[in-house]
Amino acid sequence: MATDGITLAHGIGGAKDLPISPELAIAGATAALVISFTVLAVAWRNPRYDAATSGRPAPAWLARVVDSVGWRALWRTVGMLIALFTAMAAIFGKDLVINPALGIFYVWWWVGLVPLSMLLGPVWKAISPGRTINLLFAKVAGGDPERGLLTYPERLGHWPAALGLFAFVWMELVYPYSTELGPVRLWCAGYVAAMLVGGAVFGNVFYERADPFEVYSTLVSRISVWGRRGDLLVVRSPLANLDTTPVLPGLLAVVSVLFGSTAFDSFKDSTRWVQFVQGSSVSSYLLNNLALLTFCVGVGLVFAVGCVLTGLGDDLRRRELPNLFAHSVVPIIGGYIIAHYLSYLVEVGQLTLIQASDPFSNGSNWFGTGDLTVSYWLSLHPTLLADIKVLAVVLGHVLGVVAAHDRAIRVLPKRHQLTGQLPLLFAMIAFTVGGLYLLFAA
Repeated sequence: MATDGITLAHGIGGAKDLPISPELAIAGATAALVISFTVLAVAWRNPRYDAATSGRPAPAWLARVVDSVGWRALWRTVGMLIALFTAMAAIFGKDLVINPALGIFYVWWWVGLVPLSMLLGPVWKAISPGRTINLLFAKVAGGDPERGLLTYPERLGHWPAALGLFAFVWMELVYPYSTELGPVRLWCAGYVAAMLVGGAVFGNVFYERADPFEVYSTLVSRISVWGRRGDLLVVRSPLANLDTTPVLPGLLAVVSVLFGSTAFDSFKDSTRWVQFVQGSSVSSYLLNNLALLTFCVGVGLVFAVGCVLTGLGDDLRRRELPNLFAHSVVPIIGGYIIAHYLSYLVEVGQLTLIQASDPFSNGSNWFGTGDLTVSYWLSLHPTLLADIKVLAVVLGHVLGVVAAHDRAIRVLPKRHQLTGQLPLLFAMIAFTVGGLYLLFAA
């Protein structure tokens, strides 16, 4: 999609931007993972993270502010105002790619949640319009928003969130009319309806486990420094915070969709895939659908196989391992999203802010941002941008190895604590090689 000559595709810049060869980058990243694992094997022989004790209390004044009714009401109001503005632009604005509803939907909402959640914690939980409306309904009816009519089934876990995330990335990456307002309005209407019904039936636990954006935001926030120990606001190391990720059914499916779809977004712009699609007699729409599904399922299978190929004690079942270790993919997702979407977020995010002043595309300037211009500072420094991308991918994988190692020495029997991690290490290396290959190929 393009507007004013600016392409809004999710390109990350190909090999022309990178100051080193693909072979050197991949070899260096692989060496970094192997060295990290070796150091961990020697120096990290006991688990270091415990959700019940890790972290130190945040400053008292900060905890009072964050936990105050006024602070929470402020962010609920901000979330509702942005949602209402977006709905207004989508319903009454012109069906043009310069409509700010599209930028808010694809850039601010989807991509912007990642850095915000990394820095501030679970942002979507704080501003979710679904939670706010459910709270208002409960107050009017004299009920408790925490409790619904039924108990949320434990076996569902995060599976509804995984399906919701897949529905979003399908709309974004595969659906041929994704830049038309009609399909976006329909998607958002379905999402809002599902959230309101789910909240009414199951209470707020539905949002924690089934809202695709809350699960997405909260999962990424696990690599921030902000956490909770009960009701206490604490400051933790990102890895200690990551270790507090609840192990629920469908967790692996969620991380597989997030990682697999981002990888597919790179792959679909690669020269080989474009040439293959153009030269094939099969519909490009069908091919892209199959490729997206293959990437998401493939990530899950590679990771699951890497987890289950280990020795077990008597107190653990093999099928439990993929969800137990799925939290270690979160840093990889964070690193790859930064690598893939950084310039897109910065540049198209600015463009969306400019367009927001003219929601009806009639030349108005509601917020005074209409006269601003987009800064392309990052794109004008390709070496710096390339370095950030490669470092984000490598650092994400190294942190993933550390998180997996700490979990392994906690749950695996001693005789398998190191050798049992080797299949998972190979899976991590495969992700690193694949991610960097796509970074260069896009």
